[in-house]
Amino acid sequence: MRSAQVTIRAVAVAPADAFDRVRDFAAYPELSSVVRSVTVNQTASGPSGAVVEEHSDWEVYFRNGILRWSETDTFDRSALTIDFTQTDGDFAEFSGTWRVRADGEDSLIDFSTEFDFGIPSLAGILDPVAERVFRETIGLVVTSLFPKAEVVGDEALVRAVELARERAAELPARESAPAVSAVGAL
Repeated sequence: MRSAQVTIRAVAVAPADAFDRVRDFAAYPELSSVVRSVTVNQTASGPSGAVVEEHSDWEVYFRNGILRWSETDTFDRSALTIDFTQTDGDFAEFSGTWRVRADGEDSLIDFSTEFDFGIPSLAGILDPVAERVFRETIGLVVTSLFPKAEVVGDEALVRAVELARERAAELPARESAPAVSAVGAL
């Protein structure tokens, strides 16, 4: 099983506000050309009427194709966490967690995932690429959610996100071809 982790600092954003922005997965395709689509299919509300669970379908450009999966997202607003688990799709296993926490006047947004394609003979090739794509895509998407945001503790990822922003700025609005993304050809 492979894992990927990213931490983003949202400057001068309260944790509850950061949580609300992160949980809006349907907006992610507008923030990164790697994310082809996210469709929220059904939701479940808690006693207060707040959505506590949703089911979503994802399509993400990966290498020369499209990675597809469905997941269940469980929201815990009081703990500022989102847990997700694949229910169907291209991974043999895929799950993870979003956590938002206060850091002075800022919020830290932690993303972690574990995944397995279930193809042992290709794990040495696919897994490192998938880890890089996850980290770069999450870094780009989450920093795009906030006016001032930065990747924490990973200079290589900082440079990759900056490069992705430069490439995205050079492309006409939403005219990227499937094999080309904001984080480069996958």
